[in-house]
Amino acid sequence: MTTTDLEGLTALVTGGASGIGLAVASLLAERGARVAVLDLDPASLKEPLRGFTADVSDDTSVRAAVDAAAAVLGGIDILVNNAGIGAIGSIEDNPDEQWHRVLDVNLLGVVRATRAALPYLRRSAHASVVNLGSIVTTTGLPQRALYSASKGAVLSLTLAMAADHVREGIRVNCVNPGTVDTPWVGRLLEAAPDPAAERAALSARQPIGRLITAEEVAAAIVYLASPAAASVTGTALAVDGGMAGLRLRSGVKP
Repeated sequence: MTTTDLEGLTALVTGGASGIGLAVASLLAERGARVAVLDLDPASLKEPLRGFTADVSDDTSVRAAVDAAAAVLGGIDILVNNAGIGAIGSIEDNPDEQWHRVLDVNLLGVVRATRAALPYLRRSAHASVVNLGSIVTTTGLPQRALYSASKGAVLSLTLAMAADHVREGIRVNCVNPGTVDTPWVGRLLEAAPDPAAERAALSARQPIGRLITAEEVAAAIVYLASPAAASVTGTALAVDGGMAGLRLRSGVKP
């Protein structure tokens, strides 16, 4: 039986042409929403998803794409800020230019897309913003200094946005995935000296013993975006296989 609880609602997903973003956009559409995707290259998208070219590091580009998407959809009820880029290294390894680039996309990209969507969200009877965080917002992982800083800022921004807009009827939440089996992670694995061993290591550090799927993250995002979460705002939902909260004894089965 197909659930259509989002029938009549409109949604906008940034970075929605692949990975988690595509899984989110597809599930929103499956649940009945009219969905637009903002992406650097939306050419691969298929109906019913509507693609709009945008670079979240460029404010003019974002504003034009959001306005165009809102015109086609007939408004914006749901915004999913998914667009982001990764970075590897300790605090010594990334030059200033890379720090500026990652923060510009991962943090200011959220600011630009939300700022452009706010006039439409304010007119919605069911306004929801969901930001994509990460396990690194609450857990220190090696070789992720820059990425952690950007996603930690997204979590703090989520709470501030939730406080600023709650009385306008706009809910703001965040989803913090663990290591997700996405094309970006796939590229990291391919670059490793022993891809199979690296995959096994990434899987083992999550208590459930495997990588998270994009569809599992999408389910959490769509829940927070949906009317079922009407009383949920200012929350960070972990989808990390227990990584942040569980401490299991090595080699000992429950």
